[in-house]
Amino acid sequence: MRASWGLSSPSAGPVVEKATPRIRGVSDHPPQPDAAELERIVARLKDEIELSGSTGASAGDGADSSRLAIRGEAERAWAVTADRPFLFKAGALGRARGLALVPVKAVLRKLMRWYVEPVAADQRTFNAIALRLVDALSEATDAAHAKAAELGEKLAAAERQRQVLETRHEALETRLETRLEEHDDRMLRLERRPASAQPRPSAEIAPAQPIPSPQAGFDYFAFETRMRGPQKLVRERQRPYVEDFRGAEPVLDVGCGRGEFLSLLREEGIDARGVDLDADMAAFCREQGLAVEQADALSYLSGLEEDSLGGIFAAQFVEHLPPARLAGFLDLAASRLRPKGVLVLETINPLSLFALRNYFADLTHAQPLVPETLTLLVRQAGFAEAETRFLNEPPEEQLLEPVRLPAEASFDAARQTLDANRSKLNQIIFGPQDYALVARR
Repeated sequence: MRASWGLSSPSAGPVVEKATPRIRGVSDHPPQPDAAELERIVARLKDEIELSGSTGASAGDGADSSRLAIRGEAERAWAVTADRPFLFKAGALGRARGLALVPVKAVLRKLMRWYVEPVAADQRTFNAIALRLVDALSEATDAAHAKAAELGEKLAAAERQRQVLETRHEALETRLETRLEEHDDRMLRLERRPASAQPRPSAEIAPAQPIPSPQAGFDYFAFETRMRGPQKLVRERQRPYVEDFRGAEPVLDVGCGRGEFLSLLREEGIDARGVDLDADMAAFCREQGLAVEQADALSYLSGLEEDSLGGIFAAQFVEHLPPARLAGFLDLAASRLRPKGVLVLETINPLSLFALRNYFADLTHAQPLVPETLTLLVRQAGFAEAETRFLNEPPEEQLLEPVRLPAEASFDAARQTLDANRSKLNQIIFGPQDYALVARR
């Protein structure tokens, strides 16, 4: 690097050696490069480069090594001097000619030192200042990069925290919406309490006397609102069944509860009515304009004519019946349905340990029914077709997570075994919560 200013003129007087700033690994005195000092600097730079290469092979490490190498070259070349070694041309003639000119060159060097040495001193000063500025810029750049990396890490951590909070907020919002819907159902129930203090018989079918309920002393309406979920959730789960009853009118909803499925059928223009043993449930449905009778399901079916129904729907009902009443219900259902009539039975899936929690939460359940048992009973009752549908998979976050193994081929067998075991455990522990048996005469 050559400075374009600060050169001394011949009239500048005696040569004065200017002080140059001290820089890393370079001696100020004498101005001529010392061979031992240069070797020490070069050795140190080599050690730094090797250390940088051994601590990482990333792009940043490569850039640091390249920068150190360039910095080393600059340090070796900064000390400009007129006392350069005499060079010879190649060959014996060139060497002889060079040796012959050594005395002449030595004399000329001494004669020109008064002019050249100030220029070299100024150049060394300029080089030293430039190197210091480059070092300062390099350190500032490194600090800026470190600060940027730190800010990037903080930003990534903040984004992860935001995602966690967003997930929690969504879960809380869902829970609050569910609770609000539950309270809406309870408020409707409280609002109609004065009118239902003395229940009036239904216009469709009036029982001769009140039917004693096995749920006496047990507020099943409040239980179902909290444990089964709000009406909106139940409606969406039952919506797929609507297609099974197109062209299968009239439909009877046995154990209709709050009337979710009856309201879906009404929206689709499908003729349907319901029956439920709970007086509170029946009154709640009638206030929504649904044709619902409070009655025992088997007694109600016994009062119907044979082949008078096109479809029967019973969601979360059969698990409430002991074996003898269950068999009697299926026999009555087969006899009251016309040929090709459809029977849909939805119940808790006992093949899933996760679903059994819901089964044991209801004190009125009689026994769980595995699909094979219910299918056998339906066929014995006279139904020609029976199809099983598994429903309501648990949320993905509740399933067992896969085990991550190295990608090497030696782990393939272990990976396949782990995946197979995980699939089996998910099916046994976190299988579908419900299943539906769709049967036809």
